[in-house]
Amino acid sequence: MLKVAVIGGGSTYTPELVNGFLARVDKFPIDELWLMDIDEQRLKIVGGFAQRMVEAKGSPFKVILSTNQRESVKDASYVTTQLRVGHMEARRRDEYLGLRHGLIGQETTGVGGMAKALRTIPVILKIAQDIREVARPGTLLVNFTNPAGLVTQALSNYASDVPSVGVCNVPITTKMGIIEKLKEATGKKIDPDHTELKTLGLNHLSWHRGFTVEGEDVWPQVIQGYIDELKKEEHPEWEPRTIEVLRMMPNYYLQYFYHTDKKLKSQENWPPSRAEEVIEIEKDLLRDYADPDLTEPPADLMKRGGAYYSTVATQLLNAHYNDLGETHVVNTTNNGAVREWPADWVLEIPSIVKKSGITPIPTEPLPPACFGLISAVKAYELLTVEAAVHGDRDAAYQALLVNPLGPKADKVQAVLDDMLETHREHLPQFWN
Repeated sequence: MLKVAVIGGGSTYTPELVNGFLARVDKFPIDELWLMDIDEQRLKIVGGFAQRMVEAKGSPFKVILSTNQRESVKDASYVTTQLRVGHMEARRRDEYLGLRHGLIGQETTGVGGMAKALRTIPVILKIAQDIREVARPGTLLVNFTNPAGLVTQALSNYASDVPSVGVCNVPITTKMGIIEKLKEATGKKIDPDHTELKTLGLNHLSWHRGFTVEGEDVWPQVIQGYIDELKKEEHPEWEPRTIEVLRMMPNYYLQYFYHTDKKLKSQENWPPSRAEEVIEIEKDLLRDYADPDLTEPPADLMKRGGAYYSTVATQLLNAHYNDLGETHVVNTTNNGAVREWPADWVLEIPSIVKKSGITPIPTEPLPPACFGLISAVKAYELLTVEAAVHGDRDAAYQALLVNPLGPKADKVQAVLDDMLETHREHLPQFWN
């Protein structure tokens, strides 16, 4: 029996994931999809909609709803995580934590990302423990929970015996955007399955530096077209000279590091913050999902973000299950793929996905202009993992101190105290 467990099954993303499984059921013959969530009411709405979606397609597999994590993981071949400790209200608190201290308020970077990691890592490690004890041997844990790279680093450090990988939709979104531009320029149809994006860095801190179509390198055309576009815009998202010098496309989230002042300025317009916007979007989505006649995801799901989520998730599981040897950009342990960087760092890197495991492809390191930022953020990540696992306030202090988006040294303790108090109910390891 092929069983997949989704921890955080009450997420509004779940219907898109279900669509991905329905589209691939001939190649990925799932028998049972277990949706697990601690929010019973939300699970009933989202899960009920998921069940109607599957029934409308002839019930090729069962959708089982559960509030019991261990029961959901038992005998599973794959476990995916898409949870949010503290729900969307905790994300809102993360954003306003940054705003209160004149810092970036965001769910995956800066002080907000750190707060989310401190809440999330112990929960993810408990899931890994359940997998170890009751799932099938070799069960793969696929983590979508943000901050995805940092969470995967914690799994690598403290649950290395449980196969795991971190996944983000930014690489595939970038890939599809490049394909669209190439189609406009050449008029030719391009099969995404015959293209590869060369990316390296950390999750939400990566640089795209190559692209091939049918094995042919088209990066010079891609990057020059991108530069030309930026030069035409009145308010470009990147300084064109930066892209000319690097000859790479920065991950969107690098704007928080490269254009911090602009991002801080935009926070002055809150409310609504992004969390507050999503809270309203989710109210509408959940109302739609509760409609007993609805059997297809509504168009408003795209407002939630996470484009190509179902594609990323189900393609990865399918490649692993069928031993396809496909290349996917994922978060995984370096293990010498970038020889110049520490082997135990979790990187976002193109990797070969086979049944036997996920192996990063050997590649050259990024230039010093990028590595300086990567090394500082990785130091922050490693310290945050230690703080989350052990409730270590000194490690948390050092994580804030080294984070490029963190406070100045004389403000670190105040920010840390505020962070821990703001999320006290979700951080028992710091309050024992």
